[in-house]
Amino acid sequence: MRLRSPWQPRLAEGSGPPGERLAAALSQDILSGELAVGARLPAQRDLAWRLGIGLGTVTKAYALLERRGLLRSVRGSGSFVAATEARKGPLVDLSRNAPPSGVSERLLARTLAAVSRRLDADVFNTYPPVAGHARYRNEMARWFRRLGMEADPECLLLAGGAQHALAVALSVLCGPGGTLLVEAQTYPGVLTLARHMGLRVVGVAMDGEGMLPDALDRTLHDLQGQSGGIAVYLTPTMQNPTTGSMGRGRREAIVAVCRARDAMLVEDDVYTLAPEAEFPPLAGLAPERVVYINSLSKTLNPSLRVGALVVPPALVARTEAALHASGLMISPLGCVVMEQWVLDGTAEAIGTAIREEAQRRRALAGAILGSATRDARHVGYHVWLPLQAGQAAALETAARALGILVTPPASTAAAPGTPGDDASSGVRLCLGAPAIDELETALRAIAGLVENLGVGASAPSVLA
Repeated sequence: MRLRSPWQPRLAEGSGPPGERLAAALSQDILSGELAVGARLPAQRDLAWRLGIGLGTVTKAYALLERRGLLRSVRGSGSFVAATEARKGPLVDLSRNAPPSGVSERLLARTLAAVSRRLDADVFNTYPPVAGHARYRNEMARWFRRLGMEADPECLLLAGGAQHALAVALSVLCGPGGTLLVEAQTYPGVLTLARHMGLRVVGVAMDGEGMLPDALDRTLHDLQGQSGGIAVYLTPTMQNPTTGSMGRGRREAIVAVCRARDAMLVEDDVYTLAPEAEFPPLAGLAPERVVYINSLSKTLNPSLRVGALVVPPALVARTEAALHASGLMISPLGCVVMEQWVLDGTAEAIGTAIREEAQRRRALAGAILGSATRDARHVGYHVWLPLQAGQAAALETAARALGILVTPPASTAAAPGTPGDDASSGVRLCLGAPAIDELETALRAIAGLVENLGVGASAPSVLA
């Protein structure tokens, strides 16, 4: 007597032909580990009857999965989940969003050797001002100007990287028991930080440009009268993780809603690599209610833990107090390197080289993954695969089995498990960390997994 199949018959969500949806459903459950290696699949005739589809449709779906190496058929015995060969060797990390490697390392070593011969001992023998020495704040302001952000050095405060700056901003704007509004898909680090600080996180619907102004307005209206501070966190350029960018009209609409509702904004601008008039910083549109955050880690070198906040004048004193409480001071060494690079043009050269390498890697991903990725209006270090929640989880599991780390899908979701979560899910692939040959190999493996999952090219127009 044949053993009964453990698989519960279903078709994957979507509007495609039944055969494609059956193949996609089986692929998801095989790649995610729901169906173990060796598990029996339902008999074709029985499966066709239970799903209300034709026997020929089931036969074609099984044949497709066998060609993809996901199942094997044994004459007279049935079909079984096939063993897939796990990749041996070190993991390829597509989960860490770093700038392309190999661009600035040699320059950093050379600069450190040069500055060590002429260091000002007084800089290192005393505690610097909490917000950083004025000379370094001036140079950071000059660097921001290159990115299209005009900043008054008196309102620019240095921090130990963008994550530190973000923690300071949330402590100033939200405080204990406060609320942070984010896009439905957002930067994993801000979710981790907000939850660590005990903040309530509220996801706001978004589309290809980012947060929807009407949805933001409704959410702020619903939060009226709530105790604790409220802030809105956005990455308006090269949104992390979905790669969308807000045009000027969307930015102006978001600012108008926040002015009408008297809400403060936190603008994370670490992915802006060059200024564009169509994409002005939110801080330039509403300097009185935007805390602007940027750093050198994404644009120059990840080991330079030098970030900054540009805050409204009324918040300077409170922000300095928060900086003092959370870090006391910023290490001057990174500031010395930053000053040298900005003054001698090295920063400009590195920025250009990183932008070109990022474009090269983005083109490689586009050539391999094709329409499975969402189009991006800006060059960046990551691409986004819009997937249903089950597909995203299956791809993460299957990729790890092949020795590839991708950003865990649950880590970017503002509120996993809430209505609309499936429509806004996907997987972020970070392109900067691996060597280019490793990246190509990993992307080809991911493309194979995407094909096995039966992923379509279209993405949801609104993420809720």
